[in-house]
Amino acid sequence: YNIRHITPEAIKLSQIGMECAERVRAAVALLPSMNNGAQILKLCGEIGDLESEADSEMRGAMSRLFREEPDVRELIKYKAIYELLETVTDCCEDVADVIEGIVLENS
Repeated sequence: YNIRHITPEAIKLSQIGMECAERVRAAVALLPSMNNGAQILKLCGEIGDLESEADSEMRGAMSRLFREEPDVRELIKYKAIYELLETVTDCCEDVADVIEGIVLENS
């Protein structure tokens, strides 16, 4: 997209995405033993919370973008980037839902 600077909102969404991915990794690592069910479910809950935080951050980022960005091309670029970054957390939540289902079926 030939972005010239990274916005604080993009950094925050990236950080949230990383936190989600780390929790997915941790939950998957615990799956071999259903004795870890409580820990896995806790991680899945944290992923859901992070996804909600990303949704809120994205709404704020879009609001600021449409309010303050005068260049339409830049607006389009950042809008796409924000949406892609927020999609990371959506995908992590989808994985967490599957993991949660596995744990609940095997408990």
